[in-house]
Amino acid sequence: MGSRITDENLRRDSLFDRLRETPITERRRVGERRLADILANAGQREVAAKHLRRRWAIGVVAALAVMILAAGIGYFYEAPGGFADRRLSKAMGLNGSTLHIPIGRTPEEAVEKFRRFDTMRVVHREAVDGGVLLFIKRNIQPNGTELQVEFVRRTWLGWKWGMGGGYGIGYGEPGEAGVRSLLNYMTMPSKYPGVPGPYPLVVGELTDASVAGVILKTSGEKPGKYAADIVEYEPGKRFWFVLLPEFAELPYTVQALDDQGNIAAEKTLKDPVNDTGDLRTSVGR
Repeated sequence: MGSRITDENLRRDSLFDRLRETPITERRRVGERRLADILANAGQREVAAKHLRRRWAIGVVAALAVMILAAGIGYFYEAPGGFADRRLSKAMGLNGSTLHIPIGRTPEEAVEKFRRFDTMRVVHREAVDGGVLLFIKRNIQPNGTELQVEFVRRTWLGWKWGMGGGYGIGYGEPGEAGVRSLLNYMTMPSKYPGVPGPYPLVVGELTDASVAGVILKTSGEKPGKYAADIVEYEPGKRFWFVLLPEFAELPYTVQALDDQGNIAAEKTLKDPVNDTGDLRTSVGR
């Protein structure tokens, strides 16, 4: 049988005492403080997020500005008649005149635009530091031979002519009796100061099938001995070239070797600019 709750019983109940000591309004204040703290923390996070977004936007704008500035500088440097062309013109001694070297989509197009050749056939491409060497036949010597070598630089605008040259040797007149030509050659000097390029270079054609190799020796404080690269661009038609280090010094000695590695003929090259000629030997040797 249940007991009856009286005022006296309630006064003795500890839970009732606790409820009476902690009014509902106080509990409400505690809840409001917690809500205020939550809102304050949320506000701080929002402010931090805004600062982060602002810094990110500033970074993006700064990066775009740098890219635009770099693109502008690059354009004025490599554009036809720009700083690179003025520097090359000065190095070549073209006082008061500036080359306007056009930009090509390919190395071949860059050479065609600059040289304006009527005919041009690329027989070999050689990748080098900063670009490519094009070995070109133009078929302008019906009774002789010729070879053109052009260095083309790769820029962010496209391909651009950097340096080059060629030679031609006619065989219209009878040669010296009892002598045959083994090879011909052309020397291309060291690159101009401050101008990129793979030079010095010695190049030529092999005019006798008995030549199996070519050796080039250099002089100076660091003399060297270099085996030439030989390229057969058509059946029975070959050319040779040697890319020398910048420190290579004249005079050079070019040697034609037979299939046994013996020296069939040799010649000393002394011209510091463009030396062109051929290497001959006695018939029957």
